[in-house]
Amino acid sequence: MEIDLLEKYPRTKRDPSKRAEAKTESHRKIARLFEKDFFDGDRSVGYGGYSYRPEFWAGVVKTFAEHYDLKAGSKVLDVGCAKGYMLYDLLQEVPGIEIYGIDVSNWAIENCHPEVSDNLSVRDARDLAVFDDNEFDLVISINTVHNLVKKECAACIKELDRISKNCFLTVDAWLDSEGEKSMRDWNLTAQTMMSVDDWKTFLAEVGYTGDYYWFFP
Repeated sequence: MEIDLLEKYPRTKRDPSKRAEAKTESHRKIARLFEKDFFDGDRSVGYGGYSYRPEFWAGVVKTFAEHYDLKAGSKVLDVGCAKGYMLYDLLQEVPGIEIYGIDVSNWAIENCHPEVSDNLSVRDARDLAVFDDNEFDLVISINTVHNLVKKECAACIKELDRISKNCFLTVDAWLDSEGEKSMRDWNLTAQTMMSVDDWKTFLAEVGYTGDYYWFFP
């Protein structure tokens, strides 16, 4: 189902055209390594410093907890968890919840929030076969699967659906030609980008049954 569960995430004003002027394919290659430069290096190749800020996720995790009826003992996996900040906030919101996070980045996991370090591991989103069918009450994947090429993206989404009782993912998308230009100007890491309508068709074709929404710059 299309639903914006990130409504409470703080929105920042962006100027995609300025970012387009400042980046090249070399910047994208560095960003797609998802290591120190991407998280804590120059803004031209990533976040420009990725640190814990409770105001970012506090409202979102409350929404997740309420929407998916999460409680002590619920098992949640974040695919593309970065430094685990959202999972830390989820643990504060729902004491006793079982949290797990995977990320392709060695740097992110090595520099994660210390309170969740034992729950995070380095793993590629294309490598989910280790998990059982319906193993997690909720799988979350925010702005991650679109970093894969289309065929791999489809396979990953099928796996997310397989291992979850509930799933929520977000992907880069656009509504019109102006939005497409803004997205292409903004994009550093995504390799699969489509219009909202094309994403809906794509998700239906791969058999995805979970929830989803869009990232617009």
